[in-house]
Amino acid sequence: MVATAVLNSGDTAWMLTATALVMLMTVPGVALYYGGMVKKENVLNTLFMSIIAFAITSVIWVIYAYQFAFGTDVYGLIGNGANLLFNGIDSSQLAPLAPTIPTTIYSAFELVFAAITVALISGAVVGRMKFKAWLAFVPLWITIVYVPISHWVWGGGWLAKIGALDFAGGTVVHLDCGIAALVLCIYLGTRKDTKLLPHHLGYSVLGAALLWFGWFGFNAGSALTAGGLASSAFLVTNTATAAAMISWMIIDIIKTGKPTVLGAITGAVCGLVAITPASGYVTVTGALILGFITSIFSYYAMTWLKPRFGYDDSLDVFAVHGVSGAWGAIATGLFAAPFINPLGVGLFYGNPMQMVWQLIDILTVVAWSGGWTLVLAFVLDKTIGLRVTPEEELEGLDTQLHEESGYRI
Repeated sequence: MVATAVLNSGDTAWMLTATALVMLMTVPGVALYYGGMVKKENVLNTLFMSIIAFAITSVIWVIYAYQFAFGTDVYGLIGNGANLLFNGIDSSQLAPLAPTIPTTIYSAFELVFAAITVALISGAVVGRMKFKAWLAFVPLWITIVYVPISHWVWGGGWLAKIGALDFAGGTVVHLDCGIAALVLCIYLGTRKDTKLLPHHLGYSVLGAALLWFGWFGFNAGSALTAGGLASSAFLVTNTATAAAMISWMIIDIIKTGKPTVLGAITGAVCGLVAITPASGYVTVTGALILGFITSIFSYYAMTWLKPRFGYDDSLDVFAVHGVSGAWGAIATGLFAAPFINPLGVGLFYGNPMQMVWQLIDILTVVAWSGGWTLVLAFVLDKTIGLRVTPEEELEGLDTQLHEESGYRI
């Protein structure tokens, strides 16, 4: 006998809460985290890029993006696009992919994931990308890049069918945005302005704290139920994040002799990123190892890889999200424990093929996100223009693009 899907009020209440927590990660989490790290003449523009990304994504998600990302699978490639503008979906209809909660809250939960993904890209190009180009980039990138990848991994598409594991977005969110950020900052070229010191590190600390807090909704919410799996994801998320923060601080002390606040919060975000794909599959021990190692990878991507190849990733989106996201996906293939989640059995628990599926997932996201981001950058550059003028960049985008200032002078 097949069990009948029934709405569960506890699951629904938890998913409402988790969705609000993930929204908090973008507005104000990412906005403050990035805003504190730029010069004061760009603080409003930086905040605005995150906020407007959330608004644009919110609109296109309910019009068509959700239906193509999570509609009934069509040949493993895309959703069927039925119920545009949510026509035909009432408030009591249960979500096919989460049958104890309404479709409306499931779609809202997936919406906030899409919004933070594109908002994170802005950190690579703050201070030198035209705002009107950003307004065009956001809906195009969500439509062409994010929607197909989210369907392939989470919506019943071909990567899910071969067995790729990504519990809450290591490849769908973080590797995806990290690769896009790398391509976009390389296309734009290096900054004219050499004033790189954070203007208000306190903003960034608050932003990082809000990210840490909201990330419990991100990872534990991805269980889609209020139960043991969500509880496990909650605990390992905190564990990996704390381990990564401590790891980065140790590296700082070894390399420079002093711990730094910016290093510590950067390490914490690396830990949050790395545990994301693994949070529904790994033990506390796996989370400790995963978190401690990820800071090493991201630190050297930031301090060696970036200078070695000369790309100007303003706020190190690739080093933090791309590198830690890729490591998290690999670590999922290593540490996934069947007694945590029977859907995940990693190499260390007897399933070497899981590493193959994880690598296919990684390579697919790198190729799709990188290729299409390059196409979008080229098209936007040749039509409306992508980069601000040198004068605007040096003067600051708050006054030049918005005729506003974040501070009284």
